[in-house]
Amino acid sequence: MPTYNRADLAFEHGQGAVLWTVDGRRFLDFGAGIATTSIGHAHPHLVATIAEQAAKVMHVSNLYRVPQAERLAQRLVDSSFADSVFFCNSGAEANEGMIKAVRKYNSETGHPERYRMICFEGAFHGRTLATLSATGNEKYLAGFGPPVDGFDHVPFGNMNALRDAIGPGTGGIMIEPIQGEGGVRPAELQFLRDLRATCDEFGLLLALDEVQTGMGRTGKLWAHQWAGIEPDVMSAAKGIGGGFPLGAVLAKEKVAQYLKPGTHGTTYGGGPLACAAGNAVLDVILAEGFLDHVDQIARKLWDGLEDLARRHPTVIENIRGAGLLLGMKLRPEISNTDAQAAGVMEGLLTVAAGQNVLRLAPPLIIGDAEVEEALALLDRVMLRLTPSVASLAVASLAAK
Repeated sequence: MPTYNRADLAFEHGQGAVLWTVDGRRFLDFGAGIATTSIGHAHPHLVATIAEQAAKVMHVSNLYRVPQAERLAQRLVDSSFADSVFFCNSGAEANEGMIKAVRKYNSETGHPERYRMICFEGAFHGRTLATLSATGNEKYLAGFGPPVDGFDHVPFGNMNALRDAIGPGTGGIMIEPIQGEGGVRPAELQFLRDLRATCDEFGLLLALDEVQTGMGRTGKLWAHQWAGIEPDVMSAAKGIGGGFPLGAVLAKEKVAQYLKPGTHGTTYGGGPLACAAGNAVLDVILAEGFLDHVDQIARKLWDGLEDLARRHPTVIENIRGAGLLLGMKLRPEISNTDAQAAGVMEGLLTVAAGQNVLRLAPPLIIGDAEVEEALALLDRVMLRLTPSVASLAVASLAAK
């Protein structure tokens, strides 16, 4: 179906942070399948684990125990706030599960009327009917009938507006620590702390969408750890499987205890193959020094991007984001889709985001060489996009 505007690129194989097309062209991948190939392409440990598990058993259903899922769940619990984990296949499914968990908790604790969730303008939580409604973007909602009831939107980062939106039907607050699709906009750490305090004050659940920000993307395993807080329930996906479809809902026992048999389920979620992949990814990300390396290399990339912004002020407005989820906010006269296309011409893959931002989300395994190459390619991209002296004069006259 014609649901995608695909670039005319077909990739045959990859290695680390590099992809090659079927016709032999080489690309530095700073999109990582939209922040998903977390440990790079063809990582030998992940490849071997998937191949070994596929040769044994791929699917048994959740009618039976799945040791690979049990092990992965325990490891996620041991490295997070959570007491238990539900596995699914994607970020949208994880967010659906998280929304259901919040509603179920409130219903079971004597407040069935508290099914509403406060969400934020600029959010992106998925493409299902409920997660589209949680997203609240009119462009995405158009043509799909009435939005699912139960989602109230306030400006991102505005605590006064959030407190004003809390009513008798409010059961939780749902937020991305960094809005990825919405323009690589990080929430202030104090704002996240204030959200936690507000939830405690009003008896609400804090639901964090860490689909894009989790699994080491910011230099800690979970982005909310930078703020020193804990959510009540959290969604994860993308990088959790290193490219293999996998999602998860992590929850504290006070929430998870109400998701009893029959309340939620999935055919494929938490299968042996997906969870073997998830364990292989965790082997890499939880290895000693790995997240420290992500933090260090991210700071090097940030410094390089700031230098680019100083040298190309007619193209770049500012740099934003955290860790290895960074964005270049472009001047209004420069299109991020044009910048993305210019990157392809230079051999660099990036991802456009909202607010005219060019998103950079490379594999977490990049090193100095990949950062230096990306910065050199981006410098050439900026030169391609730099307005001519004549066009700048016209723009200046138009502004007057």
